[in-house]
Amino acid sequence: MPQNVVLPGPAPWGFRLSGGIDFNQPLIITRITPGSKAAAANLCPGDVILAIDGFGTESMTHADAQDRIKAAAHQLCLKIDRAETRLWSPQVSEDGKAHPFKINLESEPQDVNYFEHKHNIRPKPFIIPGRSSEPTVSGPPQSDVYRMLHDNQDGPTQPRQSGSFRVLQELVNDGPDDRPAGTRSVRAPVTKVHGGAGSTQKMPLCDKCGSGIVGAVVKARDKYRHPECFVCADCNLNLKQKGYFFVEGELYCETHARARTRPPEGYDTVTLYPKA
Repeated sequence: MPQNVVLPGPAPWGFRLSGGIDFNQPLIITRITPGSKAAAANLCPGDVILAIDGFGTESMTHADAQDRIKAAAHQLCLKIDRAETRLWSPQVSEDGKAHPFKINLESEPQDVNYFEHKHNIRPKPFIIPGRSSEPTVSGPPQSDVYRMLHDNQDGPTQPRQSGSFRVLQELVNDGPDDRPAGTRSVRAPVTKVHGGAGSTQKMPLCDKCGSGIVGAVVKARDKYRHPECFVCADCNLNLKQKGYFFVEGELYCETHARARTRPPEGYDTVTLYPKA
């Protein structure tokens, strides 16, 4: 219902405004400062301002409304529309006056005579005041599973076994002649040990020094030598990455191989390298 509220001047008035035609919303009071003139005039958050000093707010922007409120010097006349429901804002009263900065959030006392406050207890029936009814003691309902578990507590029961465990137990208890049908004996696998003579690799012998070769080995045709024994038979030059020549079963470098080889008369000595 629309009503007129007059705030005595001067400013500040103690309320905050929102909305306007530029926001497509009506001008609404969103906040009241406790102890202010707006709070003394009983303005509330959510009140819709319909007119300011006699000027309607239907076509006012937010800035126009602020300017109109600032222009009021001696008093501010507001026409507001308040809904039937309002925001709950409990106040704390001290010495018979409402305290502007304190609120009371305690709940109102209620009649709890017909309610049970303990947990895990069946609710009591509703009793109309003035009538008395004797409570009936009734135990909890017993299901089939409950009765089955409590009826079999006295008698000894055998532990449950799975099917595979039962078969293994029978195999352990029965002797070799009492083996159940459908079972067979299984032997553990035996690993065969091979002879050491056939699997041992023969150590190569050096063609020059005659000792066994352990580690790196140089093979020239069908002969084996140590890397340090792979030398020319005349000058003891190491033939590694230099080429070697067999003359009468001995290894020579190119120079001494040419000296030991004489071509037929009328021919020149030509060195031929094997294809890679």
